[in-house]
Amino acid sequence: MDRAFKANLARLTAGITPAGLASVYFEWLVHLMLSPGKQLELGEKFTRKLTRFGQYLGRQTLEPCPGACIEPLEQDRRFSGEEWQRWPYNLIYQSFLLTQQWWHNATSDVDGLSPESERVVNFITRQILDRYSPSNSPWLNPEVVATTMATGGQNLVVGWQHFIEDWERAVSGKPPVGAEAFRVGKNLAITPGKVVYRNHLIELIQYAPTTKQVYAEPVLIVPAWIMKFYILDLSPSQSLVKYLVDQGHTVFMISWRNPSSEDHDLGMEDYRRLGPMAALDSVCAITGSHRVHGVGYCLGGTLLSIAAAAMARDGDERLASLTTLATQVDFTEAGELMLFIGESQVSYLENMMWDQGYLDGYQMAGAFQILRSNDLIWSRIVHDYLLGGRQPMNALMAWNADLTRMPYRMHSEYLRQLFLNNDLANGHYRVDGRPVVIQDIRAPLFVVSTTTDHVAPWKSVYKIHLLADTDEVTFVLTSGGHNAGIVSEPGHPGRRFRMSEPQHEQAYLDPDTWQHITPEQDGSWWPAWHQWLAAHSSGQVPPPGMGSQQYPPLTDAPGSYVLAP
Repeated sequence: MDRAFKANLARLTAGITPAGLASVYFEWLVHLMLSPGKQLELGEKFTRKLTRFGQYLGRQTLEPCPGACIEPLEQDRRFSGEEWQRWPYNLIYQSFLLTQQWWHNATSDVDGLSPESERVVNFITRQILDRYSPSNSPWLNPEVVATTMATGGQNLVVGWQHFIEDWERAVSGKPPVGAEAFRVGKNLAITPGKVVYRNHLIELIQYAPTTKQVYAEPVLIVPAWIMKFYILDLSPSQSLVKYLVDQGHTVFMISWRNPSSEDHDLGMEDYRRLGPMAALDSVCAITGSHRVHGVGYCLGGTLLSIAAAAMARDGDERLASLTTLATQVDFTEAGELMLFIGESQVSYLENMMWDQGYLDGYQMAGAFQILRSNDLIWSRIVHDYLLGGRQPMNALMAWNADLTRMPYRMHSEYLRQLFLNNDLANGHYRVDGRPVVIQDIRAPLFVVSTTTDHVAPWKSVYKIHLLADTDEVTFVLTSGGHNAGIVSEPGHPGRRFRMSEPQHEQAYLDPDTWQHITPEQDGSWWPAWHQWLAAHSSGQVPPPGMGSQQYPPLTDAPGSYVLAP
């Protein structure tokens, strides 16, 4: 009864536990009540901010451009328009920023409050305040007011039509407006290839060579099953797969099956065994190579790291190198995503997944959007529904709307063993009944992280330096986010990256020091990675055939699993 009740409640609360939030807020309130010094400090700050605002209000009558009373944070672009600097809108947004700053003071540095609880209270309070930002109000946002006056209110009529259209598409499971122009196999994921292996969980794609000679060691890419694989094979100009093939690499890609409620008992071990291990067997048999360059993206990188650690433990030396893209193996500093990971939250999610057999893509997408609510939620509401605009769809946005699911057992094990207990970093994660550790991996590592990643923060990815015991760890920090930083093709404007070569005798550098002393380079990190892969290859050979007698081609790329809803 409890599970059924919480499962239905979870659908109303977007999978976020009210019990966990209530307990954290109660903890904050009790500690604040027991801190008279903090209360006096907040009272003093309130008086000082009120005084500052009063002085700012007085300067309005004396100076045409009195300047700001408080400046927004660097990443806050809500009030950057000229209209916000005019009376009375400057008073409105300045008072909001002062209020926001006071609440940040109220939820920070409370004696006795644990750092984890403080981060949760601070984050949720910020979300509540952002909800009531004047930029989200049609009568307090000067741009909306001016547009409404200029169009006679047509922007609100069009915005309402946009809202109805988006709501109808959401409830019927249709993709967002404009996504129909991007079709997998038509203008997305069109790099030529063949599906050469299939099991219940994966299709393995081998891509056709475009060079007369290829590097002897093939490349096996393991994407995350939280996403469709073609993030790495978007349009021809944005395809990491095509880039690698054109540089002379034989590339294989795992395409994960989108699970249903019947797959609720599939666990992490099933994903390891039927995923990278089955693919590795196929790649070696098809190419005749005994060494493979393994590449893992996000959750796929974590799984591949687990597989690599188990292989190293068992004396399996088939990995010539290991590349991880936006991948964590230590989850102690996993960023704001950890705000949703606690015993109460995990138990709540388990109840929801137990009822439906999987975690739905829309439920995952909602959590990621909350992490960047100003950019992904409120700015869109203002632009599409209040101003009556429409952001044009692009390939990356269409891919992002192609949602996937995660089985109940696998996601529960992932949350508990990796996020909650950090078993992999602590040496407690088991494969075949025995622990595996990252320290056992001896293959050279190429680790890519991105500066504005909200899913795998780069300083968390950097912790590989504390765990890896291999002689070679090449670390790259590239501009962009979790997806855009990885899909960073040569010629993409504004791309920059830092890259450090391994120094065997150099002492450990903390991430801030590393970032400070490592020079920044203009351009994409892809060519640097290709050169690294080439340097770790044993030469060039004629391209292998597409498939083999044991693994005959089954169908053309991109296969059937990626097309299933």
